[in-house]
Amino acid sequence: MTPLPETIGPVLFARGADEHQCRLSAVVVTPDDLDQPQLVPVDGQAAAPVRLHSQFGRTVWRYDFHLPARANASYRLGDTVFAVAADCSGDVRIAYVACNGQEHADADRPSVERNAMWHRLAGEHDNAPFGLLLRGGDQLYADDVLQSHPCLSRWAVSTRPEKAAQAFSADMRRAAESYYFHSYLTQYAQPDPAHLNARVPALMMWDDHDIFDGWGSLPEPVLDSPVGRGLFDVARRMFMLFQLGATDDLPPAGQDAGQRQSLTQVARFPRLSVIAPDLRSERRPTQVMGPAGWAAFERALAETERGDRIALMSSVPVLGPRLSWVEKLLDVVPRVQKYEDDLLDQWQSRSHRAEWQRMLLTLQRCEAEGRHPMAVLSGEIHLATRGEMPFKDGSVLHQLVASGIAHPPPSMAYARSLGLLASFGEDPLAGQPVRLEPLPGHSPIYTAQRNYLVLERRGQAWSAEWELEVSGRTAAMRVLVGA
Repeated sequence: MTPLPETIGPVLFARGADEHQCRLSAVVVTPDDLDQPQLVPVDGQAAAPVRLHSQFGRTVWRYDFHLPARANASYRLGDTVFAVAADCSGDVRIAYVACNGQEHADADRPSVERNAMWHRLAGEHDNAPFGLLLRGGDQLYADDVLQSHPCLSRWAVSTRPEKAAQAFSADMRRAAESYYFHSYLTQYAQPDPAHLNARVPALMMWDDHDIFDGWGSLPEPVLDSPVGRGLFDVARRMFMLFQLGATDDLPPAGQDAGQRQSLTQVARFPRLSVIAPDLRSERRPTQVMGPAGWAAFERALAETERGDRIALMSSVPVLGPRLSWVEKLLDVVPRVQKYEDDLLDQWQSRSHRAEWQRMLLTLQRCEAEGRHPMAVLSGEIHLATRGEMPFKDGSVLHQLVASGIAHPPPSMAYARSLGLLASFGEDPLAGQPVRLEPLPGHSPIYTAQRNYLVLERRGQAWSAEWELEVSGRTAAMRVLVGA
């Protein structure tokens, strides 16, 4: 494994913008015995670093600062100047990625192969800069945390009663902390992602693999066991450090320090709000979001300026095929129950149907009352597709699915099978059918290639395009259409 560089970062985090300035945070990781570098925004004063965390001989620093709303803004960290497209008031380009890794031995993959789409995205940014990078889940594939300590390895293969009885020792906690901490450092040290992280402000939300596979959809005795809760707590702290640039005591600027049960994120820009509900912190086999998550999500919608477009980051697709038939199959076919948590991860699971309907009704009401054209941005399924559902007022909810940026695509047979399932249709709200559609210029409903999504606003018009590893660029389609 390539040794980590002495300093890792900066990683930029979007905190919102208006017509005059772009609000940012930057995270930098240095050795404990190295003075933190100075960060100076263009035309501004040096930002004061805040120590977020120290462990394993390294310190995580955060700098809060702002840049003028200019296409050619910049900041200097140490001796290096980084350009930022900080004007979000006019034309703007946004990239969306998800599923940055694979389930096992992700760190052992050759960098050129693993980061091929990151390399393409970085090159596109250099030619036509992005103002925002949205990262919709599974930024870290942390499943191998269960191999980071012998007791964790035994716990992973033990029976449910054995899992419930296993203590989470101090040694196990330290092994898990080391695994997550160094995995994030390894991710952020890779050249192509690092090039973007330093120049494009990001908004990130986690999904199950950022904890470990299936978190929240596994049986409750596993989730509530000492090891299950212990691993979640460690993963949550590391997620906050490296994906939010925050801690419970030092939340992102402008966020309520008391908001701990849900890590829902919101960033406001001119005529655009990005809302990322936390679909993992309170997830159970019978719920996607708990009271805190729903309250934070509904508050974010209610506080959106009238007429703003909304980009809703749902780590798992809000629009998807009917799954009840597949779940019934699991009830009767031996040895396939191991896939149950994958189905429970989806909004469309029969266990979540009432909550799924609540989500769709909430979005419909928000669009109607606030004149908020919206698009759902999703990943998770390692395929590219899109979906539509009509609202009662005649507008259409668009869903754009892009994943994975690094995860290998599933087989064509899998994509065709899922497409067949989608062809049967689904209508969670009576008279408002969900339609899953191929990407522009493609025929299968699901495209099995690595990919990323590009949203672009020119004047008042928004469009979406997918960049596919083999097929290249799709044609553009109009989204976020409204008055």
